[in-house]
Amino acid sequence: MNTKTDSKLIAKNPNAYHNYDIVDKIEAGIVLYGTEIKSIRAGKVNLKDSYAIIEKSGEVFVYSMNISPYEHGNIYNKDPLRPKKLLLHKSEIHKLIGQTTMKGYTLVPTKIYFKGNLVKLELGIGKGKKLYDKREDIKKKDAQRNIERYMKEKLK
Repeated sequence: MNTKTDSKLIAKNPNAYHNYDIVDKIEAGIVLYGTEIKSIRAGKVNLKDSYAIIEKSGEVFVYSMNISPYEHGNIYNKDPLRPKKLLLHKSEIHKLIGQTTMKGYTLVPTKIYFKGNLVKLELGIGKGKKLYDKREDIKKKDAQRNIERYMKEKLK
């Protein structure tokens, strides 16, 4: 078992694929402090309503990602909603700048997972969906669910 390539999902963003049409994905590391890693190992992380921004200094930060304070922690617990710096290569940041300057594209965290012993965040480059696009997706999911239900009954 190769621990460098094994990945374990911690949390997914439930709104990412519903609200955005994800066109590209990129993997980033996260700068964590104190007992935040222990909270993440316990699964106390929430990606709902989180987003990423490229600052003028050329650094990428993720906002509104909630890492709950560790229960057995001490005074070194950090603010759960503090902006977290993402670790990316300069060429990856330039690629993201180029893609997000296009009209309507944004950086959305899609999932957070372990890759070996490291915590990684998958960033999706997405364009916001219109209301009718969301309705179409819901119709497709319902139709697929009905087909699967019918096929399951037919096989019995």
